[in-house]
Amino acid sequence: MAVPQVVIVGRPNVGKSSLLNWLAGLRIAIVEDRPGVTRDRVDYLMEFDDRFFEIVDTGGIGNKDEDNLTKHIEEQIQTAIDSASVILLVVDIREGLIPLDEEVAQRLRHLDVPVICIANKADVASFDDQSADFYRLGRGKIIPVSTTQNRNRAVLLNMILERLPPAETDEEAANEEPEMRVAIVGRRNVGKSTFCNTLTEADRMIVSEVPGTTRDSVDIRFELDGKGFVAIDTPGLRRRQSQGASIDFYGTHRAQRSIRRADVVFLFLDASQRISKVDKQLCDYISRNYKPCVLVVNKWDLLAKTMVTEKWVHYLHDQFPAMRYAPIAFVTGETGKNVKALLNHGQMLFKQSRQRITTGQLNRLLRDAILRSPPPLYHNRRPKVYYATQVGIQPPTIVLFCNDPAAISPPYQRYLLSAVREQLGFEEVPIKLYLRKRRSSDRRDDIETTKTPASKK
Repeated sequence: MAVPQVVIVGRPNVGKSSLLNWLAGLRIAIVEDRPGVTRDRVDYLMEFDDRFFEIVDTGGIGNKDEDNLTKHIEEQIQTAIDSASVILLVVDIREGLIPLDEEVAQRLRHLDVPVICIANKADVASFDDQSADFYRLGRGKIIPVSTTQNRNRAVLLNMILERLPPAETDEEAANEEPEMRVAIVGRRNVGKSTFCNTLTEADRMIVSEVPGTTRDSVDIRFELDGKGFVAIDTPGLRRRQSQGASIDFYGTHRAQRSIRRADVVFLFLDASQRISKVDKQLCDYISRNYKPCVLVVNKWDLLAKTMVTEKWVHYLHDQFPAMRYAPIAFVTGETGKNVKALLNHGQMLFKQSRQRITTGQLNRLLRDAILRSPPPLYHNRRPKVYYATQVGIQPPTIVLFCNDPAAISPPYQRYLLSAVREQLGFEEVPIKLYLRKRRSSDRRDDIETTKTPASKK
């Protein structure tokens, strides 16, 4: 499974960012004694009791932003809530229960996600009795904590671990064959709906169709070669300044939501038109959400006789440099040409994104990559990489332990990811990489000292 996310929510100025920094043991989020400082989501990969999870800080619910970014902040909050495995509802024990706390709790009431209510700023035990009012929020036991006095950190972390979904074993992952969800996205009139109609009409094996409105995404379930798929047909997008009042606004958000819940994304492009700003924005959103993607050049029949595919491949690589690993497909959705091959390639990406590799394999590969090209000097010293481990799938998530995370430059990170991608079966999918400083108590072998078994030589 993907690395679970623990999302911190609450009204402004209850200490959400302080809570993130306190749990992480680092100053990650900006903390000021005024509301509205946090706008975007801020996340940090935690390890506690041999379990990895992401702590995600969000903006204050109900805050009216001074720079008119309230809508953006709310979008970020909702995105975090939608992806949460556990939610930490933070309240201020000194101010007591106020109506906005109840509004926040009401927003979480119908979620099928565990919620832990945390009464922050309980610097001494005498404050704990004041938490009784918060039982009205209907979230069970209240945990009084103090980020400044370090009260009840271990208690809170143990409660989080108890509520995380069970860790998936390698055997369970190997036996499970889930239904792949494919989001079909792109700007208007690139042939997305025609492609979906071709899928369902060609095979005549639709199990069910769940329509939204003309403004919404549509989920279409079908089978191909005995395997089930869900195709998510999304609204066509256009440039932001061209968007009509509400229909296009909600279409954009539903397309983004479809990308987030998809396993694989087909980004449709029109072979007869140049890449637009909307195409680049969609590609950036797919990349930021670490979704496997196929760049689909549709209506290729219009150019097949006058243009070679290599020219378009170079053009797309120039336009989408961050997605050079993504495969490119040339199809004609109306006639069905190459459609089956496209779906089969999507299935291959889905399998790549769910693949697990052993810590031994990963560290042997990284050791060889570091020997070929050591990390550049940082402040006249060579950074030291100790070991790495894969902690999640969809996307494949790797944690690299080193003596100084700041010393491993972004280009060198890309070099290591390229080595992993090419040699360990992740050729065409995004990989999420975290850098962490090794704890002094960690006795695992360093990459540099790990011996290759004789059978591998």
